Parts: sequence; C-alpha cells; structure tokens
Amino acid sequence: MLRIALLLGTNFAVIIIASLTLRLLGVDHYLMQNGGLNLNALLIFAAVFGFGGAFFSLLISKPIAKWSTRAQVITHPTTPDEKWLMQTVAELSERAGIKMPEVAIFPAQESNAFATGWNKNDALVAVSQGILYRFNRDELRAVLGHEIAHVANGDMVTLSLIQGVVNTFVIFLARVIGYVVDKAVFKTERGVGVGYYVTSIVAEIVLGILASSIVCWFSRRREFAADEGGANLAGRGAMIQALARLQQESQAHNPLPDHMQAFAINQGVAAGLAKFFATHPPLEERIAALQNK
Repeated sequence: MLRIALLLGTNFAVIIIASLTLRLLGVDHYLMQNGGLNLNALLIFAAVFGFGGAFFSLLISKPIAKWSTRAQVITHPTTPDEKWLMQTVAELSERAGIKMPEVAIFPAQESNAFATGWNKNDALVAVSQGILYRFNRDELRAVLGHEIAHVANGDMVTLSLIQGVVNTFVIFLARVIGYVVDKAVFKTERGVGVGYYVTSIVAEIVLGILASSIVCWFSRRREFAADEGGANLAGRGAMIQALARLQQESQAHNPLPDHMQAFAINQGVAAGLAKFFATHPPLEERIAALQNK
C-alpha cells in the first residue's frame, strides 16, 4: 500500500495547495465570463492542473518515498544480505528488461516492500528490515519479482494518467458545485462570493477522497498482473509461498493494520464502503489466482 498511498497523498497535497494558491492569486475570477462560469475555460484549466498535479507527484515519487519511509539506498553493500539483495534485483531487472532500480532498506519491523519511480528505467525498489530478516531467500526473491513487475509494467505511469483524469473531473465539478451553491444558497449576484470559495474547497476535498476509489480499483487489478509477473521472474511456487507467508503473518498479528500490510497488502478489507478504498485484493484471492493458472 505504500506505493499507492504515497502517490495519492502527494497528489492530494499538490492539488489542494495549488488550488488554494490559484484562488489567492485570483485565477478563479478569470473563469467567470459576463457573470457566469466559462465551462470551456474551466475544463481546460482543470485538465492542465489535474494532469500537471498527477505527473508532478509522479516525478517526485522517489524522493518523497525515501524521505517518508527513511529508506537508505544501498550504494556499497557491506553485509551478505545487502549483497544478495543487490545481486537479486540486478538479475530480476535484467530478466524483466529494465535498467536496475535503486535498492533501499527502510526501518520497519513489519513485512513490507514497494517500488516507485517516474519511469521503468529510473525506479526505486525498497524492502523493510522485517521482511529482509524473516523471509527466506526464495520468498524474498518472489517479493522482489512482484515489485519489479510493477516497474516493468509501467504501473506508476498508468496510475498517474488515471489520477490525472480523476483530478480533472474533481477540479471541474468542485468549482461548478461551488458556483451553483454560491448563486442558489448565498444569493451572490455579481461575480462570486465567499460561498463559492468555501464550497468549492470542501467539494474538492470530498470529491478527491471519493474519486481515489477509482485509483484504488485500478491498483487492485494491477496486483494480479504483478503477482503473475513475479511468478514468471521468481517462480510460481515461490510467489504463492511468499503470499501464503504474508497471510500467516497478518493472521498471527491479529491482523496487521491495513496501512501496514506487506507489499501494501490489505488482508481483511472491512465491509461496506471501505472495500472501495482497498489498494490490494485479499491475499486468498491472489493465491487462488496464481494456483488456477
């Protein structure tokens, strides 16, 4: 979940900060024409900043990931574990047809790993100390294969494109809602009043949270492809074993919180609306998908 959480969180922050800044600079006034809302100009504005925010988030995904997880990039491996990690990532990357990513270890006792980066030849693969020390070599190799498959499949770029479309509609609809409320409820006659700004900001936040379920849905679909990619790179049996090990750990810890699950895995998705915000399918579904192929 770390990979998706970082992308969503960074994108959300970028869009909100940009929106507030543009409002303070009076840009929203230029979207008004003869006292009404210029929908064509608004759509162009929303697309420019929607896609711009998504791809800016993608471009800074590596430094944000390193900073937020306190990941330490391995430049000169000194321990047997670090040497094995570097050699394994190099081997799997070559097999996947991508340039070797940066390799890092981050201080966390739970079993976790993630990959991020703005393109497949400039990526970062990181593992937690917990997964490095507890998983056997075959299991960890499968985890690394899963993450490298995400990179080779270009999942971060595709997610950013989807996020750009989502951002565009959120920015557009939030301002339309703000304009309608300002006119219908606050009865502003000329230009826009405080009702427009307050309503559009609130609407942007609420719509942004709801729209993130679309990105989460796509993320769930891509996990199956990454599992298959990990199986091709590291062996189907090893991939199934790694997922089963993660399932055992989550159950033993009763279970780990959703935001702390390995490879960002959501093991027990709560009923109701929570399932729409799960970034990963249940482990049993992923294991079954591999076993049935």
